[in-house]
Amino acid sequence: MRYVASVSKEGRRRLVEFPDCPGCQTVAEAGEDVAEIAREALEGWLEAHLVRGGAPPRPKRVRVPAGGLAVTVSPMLAAKVSIRRARLDLGLTQAQLAKRAGLTQAMVARIEDPDYNPTLETLERVARALGAELRISVELP
Repeated sequence: MRYVASVSKEGRRRLVEFPDCPGCQTVAEAGEDVAEIAREALEGWLEAHLVRGGAPPRPKRVRVPAGGLAVTVSPMLAAKVSIRRARLDLGLTQAQLAKRAGLTQAMVARIEDPDYNPTLETLERVARALGAELRISVELP
């Protein structure tokens, strides 16, 4: 899962904004790693949506603007956001998804919680229950 950010100069600072994520922006001070600051802000914004029970907007497939960034979300957070989106797209409650996956509603709630670390086996069960496939790849930069 990847979001595009625009980066602009504000004096010695860099302002990072995510057009697909209303209100998600941050500032990197001179000498700070802009990409890391951007990733932290984006992931915090996505986690806040999960905590509030919503699904953040999908990233649009746009090219990275000149001077911009493509920010990749951590795999675990991407899985949680994807599960939440798929569940809501299908009009399922956590209890309904739990029944399909052979889990409890509390377990589905934990899976969607940014602070919980589910097993791959559990993620696979939920993906299958959603009619989806869990894909994992290891890629060298």
